[in-house]
This record gives sequence, C-alpha cells and structure tokens, in this order.
Amino acid sequence: MESPAVETALRWIVLTPLLSAAIIGLAGRRIPQRAVGLLACAAVGLPLALAVKTFVRLTGMAPDARLLTDAVAPWIAVGKLRADIGFACDPLGAVMILVVTGVGFLIHVYSIGYMGHDPGFRRFFAYLNLFVFAMLTLVLADNLILLFLGWEGVGLCSYLLIGFWFNEEQNAAAGKKAFIVNRIGDFGFLCALFLVAATLLPHLTAGESPFAFATLRSHLGLLGSVATALGLLFFLGVAGKSAQIPLYIWLPDAMAGPTPVSALIHAATMVTAGVYLMARLNFIYVLSPVAMAIVAAVGAVTALVAASIGLAQNDIKKVLAYSTVSQLGYMVMACGVGAFAAGIFHLMTHAFFKALLFLGSGSVIHAMSGEQDMRVMGGLRGKMRVTYATFAVGTLAIAGIFPFAGFFSKDEILWKAFSEAGGGLQFWAVGFLAAGLTAFYMARLFTLTFLGENRASDHVRRHIHESPRTMTVPLIVLAVLSLVGGWIGWPHFLGGANHFETWLAPVFHAESQVVAHVAGEHAAGAVVSAHGARAAQEFGLAGASLLWAALGLALGWWVYGRRPSLAEGWRRSAGGIPHRILANKYYVDELYEAAVIRPGYALSRRILWKWVDVGVIDGLIVNGSAVAVAITGAVLRLFQNGLVRFYAWAVAFGAAVFVVYLTVRS
Repeated sequence: MESPAVETALRWIVLTPLLSAAIIGLAGRRIPQRAVGLLACAAVGLPLALAVKTFVRLTGMAPDARLLTDAVAPWIAVGKLRADIGFACDPLGAVMILVVTGVGFLIHVYSIGYMGHDPGFRRFFAYLNLFVFAMLTLVLADNLILLFLGWEGVGLCSYLLIGFWFNEEQNAAAGKKAFIVNRIGDFGFLCALFLVAATLLPHLTAGESPFAFATLRSHLGLLGSVATALGLLFFLGVAGKSAQIPLYIWLPDAMAGPTPVSALIHAATMVTAGVYLMARLNFIYVLSPVAMAIVAAVGAVTALVAASIGLAQNDIKKVLAYSTVSQLGYMVMACGVGAFAAGIFHLMTHAFFKALLFLGSGSVIHAMSGEQDMRVMGGLRGKMRVTYATFAVGTLAIAGIFPFAGFFSKDEILWKAFSEAGGGLQFWAVGFLAAGLTAFYMARLFTLTFLGENRASDHVRRHIHESPRTMTVPLIVLAVLSLVGGWIGWPHFLGGANHFETWLAPVFHAESQVVAHVAGEHAAGAVVSAHGARAAQEFGLAGASLLWAALGLALGWWVYGRRPSLAEGWRRSAGGIPHRILANKYYVDELYEAAVIRPGYALSRRILWKWVDVGVIDGLIVNGSAVAVAITGAVLRLFQNGLVRFYAWAVAFGAAVFVVYLTVRS
C-alpha cells in the first residue's frame, strides 16, 4: 500500500494558537489590548488559511488516497506500549478543522467588540486561543492518546471560560459542574483505552501503536469480541462531552460564561467532539448492533426531552442551550443508525446557525444592558436591523426551512433514520416530533425578542442600539453560511449530487459502496436516486418535515405574537403542572441533588471526613506519629542526661552484657 502523503502544515495548524496563548498569557498587560485582539485573531486566521490549503490539496488526490500525515516527535515508549505525537488529516479531519478555525475566527473577531470593556480581556483571549489549540489537537490527532490529550484540554478550557467571571458564585459553580460531569464521561473513555491496550498489545509487532487509528483499523478481527464494550465505554465519554442523557445537565448552566464562549465551545466545537469521536471510530461501532441501538435511542430521547424543556425557558441563552442539547441528540441519533456522514453534515450546519444564534443573542444582551429575560424584551426589530435580519436567518435554518442549511442536514438525518436498517420508524418519529418543537420554541424566542412592543424599563429602552461592526460583520458572514452552507449536501432526490456525503465516503467504509453507486447513477444522467419509488418516498418525507417546521413557526408566532392569552392559558392548564415540569427541566437537577450530591456530601462529612480524615489520617497518622516521636524523645532523654558517672556505668553494663553473650555463645 502506498504511504500517505506528508503535510508539515498540520503541526502549524495546531501549534499557532498555542504560541499565541502563551504570549498573551505570559506577557499580560505589557501588550496593548488592541494588539492582543489582533494577535489572537491572527492565531486562528493563519490556521484557517492552512486548513483551506490542506483541503485543496486533499481535493487533488484520489478519493481512496486522501490522507495527509505529519509525524512530529516520538512520545511514549514503554515496552510494546507506544504513542507518538503525530497528526493526520483525511476528509473528515478537513471538515472539522475548517469548522473549528472558520467559526472560531469569526467568534474571535466578534469577541473584540463584545469583551472590549472587560478587565479580563487579555485573559479571555489567552483562554480562547488555548481552547482552539486543544480542539485542533483533538480532531487532527492520529492516535487515541493524543486525541484524549486534546479531549481533556477542551474540558479544562471549558472550565476556565465558563467560570470566567468567577467573582460571582453561580459562574464558578457552573464551571465546576461542567468539569465534574465531564470527568464521569472521561472515566468511560479511559476504561476504553485500557481495554484497547489489553486487547491489542499481546498481538502487536514491534513499532505498532495500539492506539493509532491505522492500527485499530487493521486489527478489527481482534476488536470484534470487545466491540460492544468499547462502543459503550467510548459513548460514556461522548455523553459527557456532547451533553447526552443523563450527563447533559452541565451544558445549560454553562451559559454563565460570556456569550462568545457559548457560541464557540458550547455550540460549534467542543460539544461536537463526542460526535466526531464516534464518527472517527465508526469502524468499531458498526461491529456492534447493540451499541449502535443504545446510541441511537439515547440520542433520540435527548433530542426530544431537551426540545420540550426549551419550550418553557425564559432566558434567551437557556433556550439556545437546550436547543444545542437537542441538536446534539440529532447528531448522536444519526451515528446510532449508521448515518455518520449525515451526523457530521448536521454538525457542520449546526456550527453555522447555532454560532449565529448565540452571537445574535449576545448582540441583544449587549443592547439590553445585560438583560437576558425574553419577557422584558420585544420590539428590537427597528433598532437592531442587522441583528434582527441575521437572527431571522438563523431561526429559519435551525427550524429546517428550505433552502436554509438546517433543512438539508435535518432531512438527511430523518431520512436515514427512516430508511437505514439500523434505524426504524420510531427514531424517525421522535426526530420528526423534535423538529416541530424546535420550530415552535424558536418562533417563540424570535417573537418575544424582536417583535411587538418593547417591555424593558425606560432606562434600558433609551440605551438600545445596534452592536459595533466587529460584532455585526461576523453575524452577516454566519448568516450567509447558514443559508448556503447546506447546499454542498443537496440531495439526489432534488437533483443534486450530495457532494458532502461523497466527500466523506472513503472515511465511512460502511456507506462507501452505497454512495458510490448512487453517485454513479446520477452522473449517468439520472435525476433521482437509483430507485424511483425510494426517491418519491424521500421527497414525501422531506415535504412533510418542511410543512411540519413551517407549522411550528407559524403557531409559535401566532401564539406569542397575536394570542399571548393562549400561552397564559396553557401555563395555567391542569393546575400549571405541565408548565412547571418543563420550566423546572423535569426536576433532573433536583433529582441529582437528592440522589447523588446530598448522599455524597453526607458520606464525605460523616464517614470520609469524620472517620477517615479526622480519625485515621489526622488521629492515627498525623497526630499518632507526633505522639510516637514525643514518647521516643522522652525515653531517649532519660539516657542523654549529661552525667559522666551514668555514661560510665552504662558502658560497664554494656560491656558486661557483651561478655555474658560471648560466654553463653561459646
């Protein structure tokens, strides 16, 4: 087999943000604030240019040979266990680095305006650059150990950025919550790494790394017996990082961080790391129908539950947070039914429109003097025309309205869930219902924020204004991407070639033959897919999804824009119980508090602290050793009394004992 091509630019895609983070973090106030912003943006802009260069180089290669590598340095070598620092970029990696650097660059530019008056401006950009470095390490790593290093890096940066305004207790608590919940998922990831090593190490030859993706692919026969265990252990890590039930509770609280953090980390990049991991390890997941079924079920339930919670939230960022959890559920469900390309497609389009919506909400919060409650907004359409127009584009995109980006990726997932052998009608039905709820709560958000009369106080109303160009230009660019970003996946049943799925086909071998067959038929002149009946069915389902989304938007606008009494009536129906359940997020946080946190606290205080810490560690080890030293000193002090006669008698006694010993021995 021909060796993969070498591309040393990969290391600079990863290392450039790290160098910038080090400079900004170490130099501190010695660098002017304007220079800090420019340096931080350049540190992501250069990797973006290199990512485009890498993508272009890959397009010029044969589909089955699209792999670029960069072996940087040896790293771990303990017996047969080894892992090197090396990067690799294939079609999947190219998509990810373009998303991370492209969206990341726009958010960096936006942050210059949004954080311009914050005293922690330099610290913020140092953290932001450090996060981009960790995320790029994660997606370009050529082995699981280096990927895990990036995985933990984004977790650390998430903690630092969520709790950026740590002087407020709730912000610090949100950062700790995210860090702790992610550690639960990371435990599963680590166990999976141990299982990989235990399974492969006895069978590897010298020089092979058990964690390299190339090695994993070449030893699938050995991994088949543990594929279910591996799939579920890795999925535990996915559930933590990509906020799936039951580990999703950290993400809504993460909105305590600055809005650019919400856009970059908790909408466009970090939370999609779990989806990327499953796509990267697709060759393991397809070996286990059990693991795939569990993944699909958890994703579907997460999508529906999070969408229902979003109906009753009043904080504009909390609505978008639960929307993110729901859309992540869509991506996970897609991977669970074997539609990995569709999951990555939605990952990309979601990065565009969700970053747009979060940055748009930041523009609104900026104009409303920090207010985030939609109930006291309204009427912003006339005073914030750019934010209003771009937010409308994002709303239509996430609702799945044709021809916006979200329509193509959502439709692809729903179709795969309906048609693939690993899917089923139940997954399609759950996804279909969640899509309608998404359209409804986004219409509610948009109506309460931009339409009608402004409900803010007179003081706030006088200060409402459009954001500066450093904030509005990224909104415009993201709005364009939210419109046309999905066209690269224009489906066959609408006369397109679905270039996105074809691009990823070599990575997802389970789908390659199907994609190649359909692409060949289309190139021969077929306007629809290989089977006319199948194309008609897909067209019908897409039409139903489009009408369902349009109905959700119309109903949300009508209820909250024209008939707010209906919403009030629903809140009071059945004693207000349904609304309270959704507003309180199914009381999941309270359940964790009662079942985990309080018992854990009681265990720590009454047993671990009182018995182990105070009794054993303090009492026996610390205080006990001190008492032992005191007793030893008191005994030795009896013999070290300074009396010459005592020392003489002691020597004589010792000599006598020695003589007796020699006599007895002889």
